[in-house]
Amino acid sequence: MADLDALKRAFLDRFGGGGAGIRAFHAPGRVNLIGEHTDYNGGCVFPAALNFGTTMLIRPRGDRKLALASENMPKAGVFDLDGLAHDPADDWMNYPKGVVVHLAKHGFPLSRGYDILYCGEIPSGSGLSSSASIEVVTGYGLLRMEGHDAVDTVRLAQIAQEAENRYVGVNCGIMDQFAVANGRKNHAILLRCDTLEHRLVPLDTGGCKLVITHTNKRRGLADTAYNERRAQCEKAVAFLRTAFPDLKLLGELSPRQLDDHARLIPDATVLKRARHVIEENRRVLEAVKALEANDLAAFGRLMVDSHRSLQHLYEVTGPELDALVDAALDVDGVLGSRMTGAGFGGCTVSLVREDRVEAFRRRVGDVYTKKTGLVPTFYVCGIGDGVKEVE
Repeated sequence: MADLDALKRAFLDRFGGGGAGIRAFHAPGRVNLIGEHTDYNGGCVFPAALNFGTTMLIRPRGDRKLALASENMPKAGVFDLDGLAHDPADDWMNYPKGVVVHLAKHGFPLSRGYDILYCGEIPSGSGLSSSASIEVVTGYGLLRMEGHDAVDTVRLAQIAQEAENRYVGVNCGIMDQFAVANGRKNHAILLRCDTLEHRLVPLDTGGCKLVITHTNKRRGLADTAYNERRAQCEKAVAFLRTAFPDLKLLGELSPRQLDDHARLIPDATVLKRARHVIEENRRVLEAVKALEANDLAAFGRLMVDSHRSLQHLYEVTGPELDALVDAALDVDGVLGSRMTGAGFGGCTVSLVREDRVEAFRRRVGDVYTKKTGLVPTFYVCGIGDGVKEVE
């Protein structure tokens, strides 16, 4: 977490005034252990909140202006609360602006303006939910500042997702915002995305560590084929309604049901997308069972199966992510590795025996740089809490 004393000094340097009334909030990033591109298909996912994320300092203003700034991004701005239109030129500030707009739509309009300074530890475009972290910490902090002491974090996640879908224009599912808002230290969340039915699962990796490796190839969801993949899944549902008239989402089907009715999908690419989603949904449930049985080897194999499906059926990995996974699986002591996040760059997550972590860094770093010309960044990550106020 950011140094709050240093961040407060930066806040006062930027906005002036005194320190009275400044409060601090923190929302984590998230890593999805398995279950990729199943969330917007109504399937199951298995994310966990990280122990690093976005810290926000906030102070009330005497007018109806929203002043936004970041220690990580050069752009800053001051906006009228009554005219928060989306503007591509506002870059990252569209995320908090969108949250304010959608809070108001759900009956939580702001009574006054605020000065807000963000400090993020999540690399932008890494696939570790920097956008969801900003959205959730903004919504939570504003609700608390407005006097809502008991914030419904499930509803907050839904509002943050709505802001990203309708204001920013990225058709993400609910997983990122849900994990950021509802994570718990040393637990992952088994979440069914169509009903939001969920349970916390203790995350005991024994003598292993979770290592996140950043490709350092920037990934921007709005600029990739993410929305195209979502449209292809909707096409698959439309084809399958011939056999399942009430079908709404691919996550409602089993692999056997798809096998029995695959002929209904005439487009080979659309069929591949559907097969990944439905089989990945099954893998999530098998992975949770493996963890609960302390079978880390089985969990690792499912991670690899997930990556290969994302590589060959959903086609969202790319050469950088594939190079990282291939290099990781050549290192002794690695039980599993896969891309995490939407793909097209971003990060992998690997399950690595603790005594092999340093060897993993050296070997994977060397192989990856020789193959791609990029230098990866490694995070030996802990599993933290969801959004909260910090002292």
